[in-house]
Amino acid sequence: MATLLYRLGAWGAHRWRTMVIGWLLALGVVTGLGVSFAGSFTDSGSLPGSPAQSALTRMERHFPEPDVQSAQIVFQAPPGHELAEAALRGPLETSLAAMGRVPGVSGVSDPSESGTVSADGRTAVARVTFSTREEDDVPAATLDGVRSAGTAAERAGLRTVYGGEPYESSHPPVGPGELVGLGVALVILVITFGSMLAAGLPLLTAVLGIVGTMAAMAGLATVFDVSDNAPTLAIMLGLAVGIDYALFIVSRHRAQLGTGMPVRQSIATATATAGSAVVFAGATVLIALAGLSVAGVPMLTSMGLASAGAVAVAVVTAVTLLPALLAMAGQRLTPRAPRRGGFLPTVGRRTAQDGPAPGMGVRWTRGVLRHPVRHLVLGTAALLALAVPGMELKLALTDEGSAATSSSSRQAYDLISDAFGPGANGPLVVLVEDDDPATVTATAAAVEDALRAVPGIADVSGADLAEDETAARVQIIPDTGPRSEETSALVSHLRDRLRPLADSTGSSVAVTGMTAVSIDVSDKLSGALAPFVIVVVGLSLLLLMTAFRSIAIPVKATLGFLLSVGAAFGATVAVFQWGWLADLLGVPSQGPVASFVPIIVMSVLFGLAMDYEVFLVSAMREDYHRHGDARDAVLGGARNAARVVTSAALIMVAVFVSFLFSRDADIMPIAFALAFGVLVDAFLVRMTLVPAVLALLGDRAWWLPRRLDRVLPRLDVEGEDFHAPGTAGAHAAPVKESASAGL
Repeated sequence: MATLLYRLGAWGAHRWRTMVIGWLLALGVVTGLGVSFAGSFTDSGSLPGSPAQSALTRMERHFPEPDVQSAQIVFQAPPGHELAEAALRGPLETSLAAMGRVPGVSGVSDPSESGTVSADGRTAVARVTFSTREEDDVPAATLDGVRSAGTAAERAGLRTVYGGEPYESSHPPVGPGELVGLGVALVILVITFGSMLAAGLPLLTAVLGIVGTMAAMAGLATVFDVSDNAPTLAIMLGLAVGIDYALFIVSRHRAQLGTGMPVRQSIATATATAGSAVVFAGATVLIALAGLSVAGVPMLTSMGLASAGAVAVAVVTAVTLLPALLAMAGQRLTPRAPRRGGFLPTVGRRTAQDGPAPGMGVRWTRGVLRHPVRHLVLGTAALLALAVPGMELKLALTDEGSAATSSSSRQAYDLISDAFGPGANGPLVVLVEDDDPATVTATAAAVEDALRAVPGIADVSGADLAEDETAARVQIIPDTGPRSEETSALVSHLRDRLRPLADSTGSSVAVTGMTAVSIDVSDKLSGALAPFVIVVVGLSLLLLMTAFRSIAIPVKATLGFLLSVGAAFGATVAVFQWGWLADLLGVPSQGPVASFVPIIVMSVLFGLAMDYEVFLVSAMREDYHRHGDARDAVLGGARNAARVVTSAALIMVAVFVSFLFSRDADIMPIAFALAFGVLVDAFLVRMTLVPAVLALLGDRAWWLPRRLDRVLPRLDVEGEDFHAPGTAGAHAAPVKESASAGL
């Protein structure tokens, strides 16, 4: 691996013009194709093969509806008044008639005829049907026309709110908040390198990689179903790892230039050594993200594969385009003067014998080594305390009730909930099927009778018979909302209660509807979490055992990862369910978080935690093999890698925090959990607990049974066994030592 990367870096440095032009041409082709054949992203929460989804598909065949979109218009009279009053009824009818005449509107329901007037007579819901197909966007002119048609009702004093999918607020993948995050990342890089040129290279490669990823994703959306959350997640991860991976290579290259190494040799060596660690780190993230497809949920699969693609592009960019850009910069990246002290000092020119200037990271590690037991106990106790709220984590799929209270779709959702009950926003349907029409009618009647005796149901509609008379459906309005645990329990109870009825009649009786489908998806994701944890933990142990030839290192790293994940989940519960700092962070609604959040956070944090473990512990391992002193190796490794890990973690946090400004109920918990998890993992686990544990273990930290050592494959993570082609091992050793100086 290291030899291949050395040759790739050397070729990129020698033929940098060819590499840059080739990259730009390839990017242009991918972008052109992606824009030309761009498809639309889907808002899909389906789960093929689930009981509710299968029944819903059959119900759509029995009760076909036109492929069009619709919206809900909620009218509410002032307190003390009713819609039936002449002063309000006239303007309401005028608005409904005007909405029906808007170009692009195919029909408007009358609330009094459709039975969508609340019991107190204050609230009514009209359904506006558009001629736009489901997969297309309703023209803005049509939506504005419907709003304008509601002016008559508003002037009469009626509160008019426009809800439904056509009126939902869209969240662009990149907005002002994300640009602020990039600005913060640039500041961190400038402080780290002391050079605008060096700071700009990681940002440039990360942005170019994201452009290519997004173009490819848009083109693939014409062939595959890609979730509308996938682009945002891919951009978030692609930017974070893209900047960090380039940071590792650039910092290695500058450290080598500081020792007087020629530019092209330094580029090739940095690509072989730091590039090997980048490939290993990227592979762990890639495997974890691709593993999300095991859950069998299309939405989660598309999010995982899209993010994995962004990470893969970041790795390829770092080991191909970046060497060419480093060669183009030439000697301008050579550090100018040393600057000692501080947490993120710039790189100064020094000799290999001088060693890197001690910074806050080294001083912190020295403090940990003086009292390792104290830091281990206090750090573990703090992480466990942060993880305690995570035991109350509640999961559900988001809906319009998760949107910001300022959005019209959320306001319509709340008005319907207040006027008709929380369950009105998430009705359930019982589908009855049989080849004999008489049996269908009798079974549907029996279902109605059975449902009226079930607690937790607010209303049961009469049976609706299909045209072919082989199916009937009964609609149920639960007492509770679609995201509540009570509704989920009600669906399970109904399936158990109706099963004997189906067995006795021989008919098919199924509970379905979009709410039931969402509950099935949430249950599937929750059930996949435990197996995913086992796979991730096993993968962590195997990879680190292979990389570091140790038993203690993988066990310690895996336990630290689990503590970081627990702390991230605990903080997420405190903010998104308990409401701590919710107003400050702009959380749109409090309650269960999206069901896919835990498994995505675990997969991403696993990869990032392994990144920090590799870059930090590999430096310690190298020092230990060179000098043989376990305690000094901890300090030497921290001296070489602490600044890289610190810079990388701060950049990650800045990028993730910037996505909190999206106000997207699906993305915000992921961004917050990742930002908090990275912060805790980098500074509390890797920079505190790792030195403490290694100091207490001493030489035992690097012990591996001989039999296991023979079985495990050899994996050179940072190219420490690498020798440049044509050089002897003795000649390469000083290069490696200076290269590991990090920043």
